[in-house]
Amino acid sequence: MQANSNPSVARVDATTLRAAKRRAGAKMGFLIHLSVYVLVNLMLIAIDLMTPSPVHWAQYPLLGWGIGLAAHGLAVLAMPGGQTLH
Repeated sequence: MQANSNPSVARVDATTLRAAKRRAGAKMGFLIHLSVYVLVNLMLIAIDLMTPSPVHWAQYPLLGWGIGLAAHGLAVLAMPGGQTLH
C-alpha cells in the first residue's frame, strides 16, 4: 500500500487521532474515578456498619461524591462528539 500524500487527509487523520486519544483518556479517567469511588465507599460503609452508632454517616460522602461522579460521567460519556460541560 502506498502512503497518502494529500496533506488535508493527513491533517484530518491526525486531528481525528488526537481527538480519539483525548476521548479514550477521558473515558479511562472516568473509569478510574468510578473504581476509586466504589472501593472507598465500600470501606466507608464497612467502617460505618462496624461502629456502634445509631447514625449511619456513610451515606453522606456516598451521596456527595456520587453527584460529582455523575457529573463526571455525564461530561465524558453522554456528550456527543467529545464535547464537555465547560
